[in-house]
This record gives sequence, C-alpha cells and structure tokens, in this order.
Amino acid sequence: MDSDAFTGVRVVELAQWVFVPVAGALLADWGAEVIRVERPDGDPYRQLATQGIGSDSAGVNLSVALANRGKRSISIDLHSERGRELLDEILATADVFLTNFRPGALRRLGLDSDRLTRRHPRLVYARGHGFGSRGPGADKAGYDSSAFWAHGGVAHMLTPPERDYPISQRGAMGDRNGAMALAFGVAAALLRQQRTGSGTVVDVSLLATAMWMLSSDVLSALAGNPPQAVSGRGGSVNPLVGAYRTKDGRHIQLVFLESDRYWAEFCRLIGRDDLVDDSRFVDLAARATHRDACVAELETEFANRTFDEWKQLLSGLDAPWAPVQAVAELLDDPQVLANGYLGEVDMDNGQSYPLPTGPVQFDERPPTLRRAPEHGEHTEQFLLELGYSWDGIIGLKDAGVIP
Repeated sequence: MDSDAFTGVRVVELAQWVFVPVAGALLADWGAEVIRVERPDGDPYRQLATQGIGSDSAGVNLSVALANRGKRSISIDLHSERGRELLDEILATADVFLTNFRPGALRRLGLDSDRLTRRHPRLVYARGHGFGSRGPGADKAGYDSSAFWAHGGVAHMLTPPERDYPISQRGAMGDRNGAMALAFGVAAALLRQQRTGSGTVVDVSLLATAMWMLSSDVLSALAGNPPQAVSGRGGSVNPLVGAYRTKDGRHIQLVFLESDRYWAEFCRLIGRDDLVDDSRFVDLAARATHRDACVAELETEFANRTFDEWKQLLSGLDAPWAPVQAVAELLDDPQVLANGYLGEVDMDNGQSYPLPTGPVQFDERPPTLRRAPEHGEHTEQFLLELGYSWDGIIGLKDAGVIP
C-alpha cells in the first residue's frame, strides 16, 4: 500500500492560513485529490514571515509546504458570478468541501451549508471554525493563538502564577491539532457517505480543540475544583513524577506513576540503597507525607551526574522516564529516524527538503510526501480535465475569472 486510503476521493478546499489547509494536506497524504482554490492574489499565508521558514526563508517556504503538501492549486475570482458558477461546477465533481471561511462570507458567496448541501446532497461539507458554528462568536475572526490558546484556556493553564503575562504559544499548535480532528471527521463522514449515499456537515472549532486537549482540567472545573497553573516542580504528591535538574543544567523527566513498583530498583540503580528502607520513603503514602525531604534527596542525586550520564544510567531501568529534549535533538533522535517521523519531499529540480510526516501511519509506514503547489499552478490543467477547451479557458482569463 502506498498512501492510498483516500484514493478516488476529491476534496475541494476553500481555505486559508493553517488550520483547515493542514486537514487537506493530511487527506492528500493518504491519497485524496485535494483541489485547493485560492483567490487571485493567493493565500495570505504565503506571505507570512515566521522563524525563517516562511516567506523570510532563503529557500522553500516550509510553512506553506507543510500545510499544502500533495495538493493541486487553482485560482478563481469568487467575487465574480462566473467564478462562483465555475466553483459550483467543480463542487459537482467533489466528495468533500473543506473550508474555514466564516459563515457570513460563505453566505455571501452562496456557499453556506444549507444551500450547498441542497445543490449537492452527497457532499461532505467540512468546516473549521475559531469559535464554533453557533452562538455570538460564530462569525468572529479566530486564529489558534486567539480562539485556541487564549479563549480556550490553554494560556491560562500553562502560565505560572508568578508571571505578569501569559506565556506565548508555539506556531500553529491549535491549528495542527484541530486539523487532525477535522481530517478524522471527514474520514468518518466519507464512511457514512459510502454507507448511506448522503453527505454530512462536519464541524471542528479551535475552541473545542482546546477544551478537548484540556479535558482533565475541564473535568476538574466541572467537579467544582477550578484548576490552577503550577509553579516550578508542581504539586504532585509523588516525588517520582516530575523533572529533575542534572549537573549540567539539563532535565530528566520521571513518570513513575506506580512508584512502589519502581522505588527500590531505582534507589539501588543510583547507589542509594539506604533510601529503600528509610521509614520516611518506604511506600507511596510515606513519600507523599515526606515529599519535600524525598524531593531534596533526589535533587541532590540528580545534581551529581550529567544529562548524558543519567541517560546512560537510566537506560537499564524498565520504567517510564525520558530526557527533556530540545526540538533540534529530535532531528537525529533514533526513535524519530527509526519510525520515519521525518520525511523527504522531492522537488522537480532533483533537490529535496525534509518535513514532519505526521503521527498517523498505515502498515508501519508513513505517507509518501509530495510537494506543495505554487499559487494557481494547476488552474489550466485542471480545467482541461474538467472538460474545458482552450478557447473556454482563454474566455475565463479574459473575463478575469482566472489569472
């Protein structure tokens, strides 16, 4: 099998920036034909300068490449009636319509779910929102840093109380998590379409994505215990759950949830047999009662060895722990490489560039990555496939419907 789960599925994507386009890219990874409809001046994401991987890159715009890999791009002016008619012709051939345009814009274009699903009853109509499809914020503009990170409570939960301002999120965190949920929704709707012959309206919002990610904290709030951000090490009663600083200023994360199972073996491994029978630390309850003393002992031990020494020592312990790694260290991490979590995209000029492949694999293989299209790259080719003659295409150009 070679990335063929969605072979034969045509997706028409009318979307910008990251959230919904990434959902399209995930579907394209597994074989869907994704037709990306861009406005005449292109997706504004193409112009975003960010971390040296966007329009400020000296080479490939990797931000755009990640969000649009494997697609075809056509450019249509949807402000013209003929442009909207052309899009409707394309939608008549589609299985999925994927969009993050706001409800008001979709209504003005005649692409709201009511009208579009009446015209095309088999169509899976998939929408990505900032704040959901109903309520006072349904038509409000939303990016992941506003709808997901700020409004969704993530910034509040992760910001230590001693900070004057919320911590900043990393790029498109909510977008890419929401995209995975939207791609799942599309897959489920396609299965329903196959079984019933009917389309479905699929909705995913960045706000809901944040709440789902924070489910443990939402459950706590529902139980009447509003969760609070933590400072420093945090408030776990189990000293064997947490990060410890090494001699050279790095950290090791212990996650010994079954602490009684690992305590004696861990103590002997680090040469502290005396701690095994210490009455203060003899079991989970005792270690919780004397947590500060136990943490102090472990902090002293971790400060005696370097990061690499700890990794070597703990490699012999069959218990859940991990080095706290920098992102750059993932690039040559043995597990990342062994599992194909980074892939190569071949370009037409014989060169290539790397991209993350994503967390989903079929038959122990990542998807085959294909390059992202240039703005409007496939407009003429796609219209020819749709049955247009060259004269018809020239007519569309002369009318300003396509560039």
